[in-house]
Amino acid sequence: FNVEIDLMQPLDAAARPNPASHPLHHVGLWVDNLPGAVDYLKAKGVGFVGDVRRGAANCDVAFIDPKAGGQGVLIELVQ
Repeated sequence: FNVEIDLMQPLDAAARPNPASHPLHHVGLWVDNLPGAVDYLKAKGVGFVGDVRRGAANCDVAFIDPKAGGQGVLIELVQ
């Protein structure tokens, strides 16, 4: 069982999204089954920003909405 947590901070404070609202930009969590994780969390009422899509490093990603389940922080699920 391996866990990797990525803490991201923007390089440009003036760039979007505006980090002034939170000093932490987003947290990335690796999962083994991204579609299953998204379906499970949606069934629990967690909101997402868009759908599963191809992200950095050619990985599939989904973002939990900071205002609809992320407790104010953008959470990225990665597979």
